[in-house]
Amino acid sequence: MKRPRVLVIDDSAFARMVLARLMRASGRIDVVAVARDVEEGLESIAALDPDVVTLDLTMPGTDGLAVLRALHGRSRPRVIVVSSSTIDTEIGAEALALGAIDLIAKPTALPSDQLFEIGDDLVAKVLAVADSEGATIPVTEPALADGKPVARAALVMIGTSTGGPQALSLLLASLPVTLASPIAIVLHIPEGYTEALARRLNKASPLDVVEAEDGMELRPGLAIVARGGLHLLIERDGLGLRARLGARTVRPFTPSVDELFSSGADAVGAGALGVVLTGMGDDGLAGARAIVAAGGSLLTESASTCVVYGMPRCVDEARLGACSIPIGGMAEEIIRRV
Repeated sequence: MKRPRVLVIDDSAFARMVLARLMRASGRIDVVAVARDVEEGLESIAALDPDVVTLDLTMPGTDGLAVLRALHGRSRPRVIVVSSSTIDTEIGAEALALGAIDLIAKPTALPSDQLFEIGDDLVAKVLAVADSEGATIPVTEPALADGKPVARAALVMIGTSTGGPQALSLLLASLPVTLASPIAIVLHIPEGYTEALARRLNKASPLDVVEAEDGMELRPGLAIVARGGLHLLIERDGLGLRARLGARTVRPFTPSVDELFSSGADAVGAGALGVVLTGMGDDGLAGARAIVAAGGSLLTESASTCVVYGMPRCVDEARLGACSIPIGGMAEEIIRRV
């Protein structure tokens, strides 16, 4: 893999220094420039054509969203938001809607050594998105299912990470309000952003899309998004299903796709349908095994449309019988199975 070329855009001189140092220290990333505002950032993008941009959102004058608007429709550079977790979460959700690939929350908005804490996450995400093919998300692509009869899904569970907001937006917009099964979603995203993201997804989808609440009853036509920092679990309640929010555990991700998939498999058995979309890492693999063991079925986003073919790759390579589908055909296949 060639070393990705990265541009850092941040109004804080301290943040520019720390982020550049963290990436250069990895020995695997070239930081080609830093920029202190949107104008300087856009000039650097035009002159240097970086592979990845790290972008602060809250800057004096024009905010970081202007960079994303200027890059709209381009496959590169890939933009990773690195901004304070205390900002208006609507801005973070809008950044994801405008095409940011991922979002890393700064531990503090102050010039503090705490910023060094994001180093491992930052380096891993830059390398992951730079290594991807940069395929654009097609609006229509045929599903690759074999056409064989499948068991009706009583519960659709979706797990995703890097690149997930865009994939979810396309998928949920293509599902009908008459969908006969509820949907539960886990997306790896910092705490505080899921409510705003759910509102944006709700506006774009015929379904009711909301942030999950403890004890919430699941019903057809409803899609719930796991709250950042809490696991989303599904439990059987008489003839129905309810959401339970679990505390943080030792798992690398909270919420965890494994936790959602495993609890859903316990709740509905063969009626469980697990869907693994774009994302880095292997979260969802153990849960996918639990779904198969319970008699349920799996769909994975194909490599051709993944921003990062990591989570789906782990499931595909485990040979669990998952059907690989381009994101443009995923809704059609879910409808067929529900």
